[in-house]
Amino acid sequence: MIDEAGQIFLQEATELVAALERDLLALETSPDDSEMVNAAFRSLHTLKGSGAMFGYTAMSAFLHEFETAFDRVRQGDVALSPAIVAAALAACDRVLPMISDPDSESAAAQAVLETLARAMPGGEGAAPAAQAEAAPENAAPVAEALRFRLPPDVVKLGHDPSMLLDELRELAPAQVQAITDRIAPLETLDPLDFLVGWRVAFETPVLREAIEDVFMFHGDDLELTLEGGHAAPAAPSAPVEAKGTATPETGPSTPAAGAPAKAAPAAGETMRVATERLDELMDRVGELVIVEARLQALAAQSRDPALLAVAEDIERLAAGLRSATMSMRMVPIGSITGRFRRLVRDLSAMLEKPIHFEVSGEETELDKTMIDLIADPLVHLLRNSADHGLESAEARRAAGKPEGGTVRLSAAYAGAEVLITLTDDGRGLDPGKIRARAEANGLISPDAQLSERDLYNLIFEPGFSTAAAVTEVSGRGVGMDVVRRTIEQLRGQIELDSEPGHGTTVTLRLPLTLAIIDGLLIEVGGEHYTIPLAAVEECVELPLAQAQENGSAAFLNIRGALVPFLRLRELFHVDAPLSLHPKVVIVQAGGHRIGLVVDRIVSNTQTVIKQLSQLHAHLRGFSGATILGDGRVALVLDVGQIVALGREAEEHIRRESAA
Repeated sequence: MIDEAGQIFLQEATELVAALERDLLALETSPDDSEMVNAAFRSLHTLKGSGAMFGYTAMSAFLHEFETAFDRVRQGDVALSPAIVAAALAACDRVLPMISDPDSESAAAQAVLETLARAMPGGEGAAPAAQAEAAPENAAPVAEALRFRLPPDVVKLGHDPSMLLDELRELAPAQVQAITDRIAPLETLDPLDFLVGWRVAFETPVLREAIEDVFMFHGDDLELTLEGGHAAPAAPSAPVEAKGTATPETGPSTPAAGAPAKAAPAAGETMRVATERLDELMDRVGELVIVEARLQALAAQSRDPALLAVAEDIERLAAGLRSATMSMRMVPIGSITGRFRRLVRDLSAMLEKPIHFEVSGEETELDKTMIDLIADPLVHLLRNSADHGLESAEARRAAGKPEGGTVRLSAAYAGAEVLITLTDDGRGLDPGKIRARAEANGLISPDAQLSERDLYNLIFEPGFSTAAAVTEVSGRGVGMDVVRRTIEQLRGQIELDSEPGHGTTVTLRLPLTLAIIDGLLIEVGGEHYTIPLAAVEECVELPLAQAQENGSAAFLNIRGALVPFLRLRELFHVDAPLSLHPKVVIVQAGGHRIGLVVDRIVSNTQTVIKQLSQLHAHLRGFSGATILGDGRVALVLDVGQIVALGREAEEHIRRESAA
């Protein structure tokens, strides 16, 4: 079991591993990018140091070997090859398991290190110290000794100064001497203050850059002085201004390496907050919105000017708090695309298909809960694109296509929705094969008349697969139905489009958030319902000639365009008397406009969505419920499912008429 401190480190390590993996994948296409190499090395260095500080010594030792070998790349002694990147990625895969179960992972970790060593020229990594004397002429200055003193609160902050001494000894054999001139008398000594300084004398010169790396994360208030330093005559290095209170002796003072002070965020600028606390805050805000609606209703009934003024102030403050809380939960989609790059890379190697993966719109934000839940569906869709969608290199050549297939993942805002689109330039879907498999599985009858879109949507039926054989990647017919179910649970929609021979496009339409939405409150047969305002385009009067007609579907002429409309009274089997002046709410669903006939439009409202109980979870057409200001419950309409219900009802009427 991992304790609380371990959980904190695990979260930090997960982010660092993701950053390291992202940098390594970028280096695979840009191996000469020195900034990316340094970024990958910094992630390694941080992981190693933090792991040792939290007591994960096996992981820290593993990363030390990894870091030592990779440092040769950073120093320019070894060219970054695909084999090194592959071995480094395999090492990334071992980091998190070594936190959870270091004993069972030791053999796998050792095998990865052996692979990494074989990938390096010479068969194994060399420590930076071994290269100090043979540094190239344009190398950074070197030093023979140094003095350093850490801030007094270094131990209180959880750092282990002995680790720095160990890292310095790894650079070259050294003599270490403690400096005790600032230790206070015993009666005034605070045992938590770290007052010892150190002088480290190296037996051979050490690169100044290597020393800076050791103190990479101790820049603030660090006192550091180099002694006996010199630079190669071909490329002298300008002195660097000292940080803290460092005093030069025989060599220039140097700060710790890493980002300069101006780039580092000030203390308190950011902080890590558990997702559970954000969820609890959102729940409280939701309850506040419900109470605010009750206050608005009471104020409207009383018509007391003072109470109305207070209600307006509360409404304004609640709206601001809601916006602030929701913004804290918003996460860019780019936070999960790193794992997709790694997935596509591994699939390309496994399937022996050259695949180019392109991502756009990574800055597009979604609620944290949404981000977590859509990751697995996107993984499944990517696996299908790579395995079923893209042809082999030989087949692509025969079809006149480039050998390498392309998979594109994009995200963009569309009103209050986010569209996530996955496109490939593969073989596309075969309608004939889909229909034959659907008939063989009993999903449709041989004489069924289906549109191309309906035919493609059969792919989302449980157990459906057109794969000729089951592979490690896919082909069992398990997954696409889960993808659709997950997206629908998020009140989203999934659309499939394909052009045989040219590729397939899957579009996910998702709401920005799951907790609180702006809604349009309507009335049908005396009952109140809420339509998500993001789906509403406009509201119009239902013409008198059509108001009394029977049937669930018809068409309206909206500025020269025919828009079908559904009568919610028919769909909900309402027996109450007809409204004298019904209205039509024009909504957009799946890229199509459709009208919903209602008895009355009540108002706009902030809607806190509550999940339906297990007893009502089977009901179609509703995505949840909300509590109104007067305490009544209003169901929230799922526009996508309402449209599907209307189409089914229309098809049923058509079949009855034909009979």
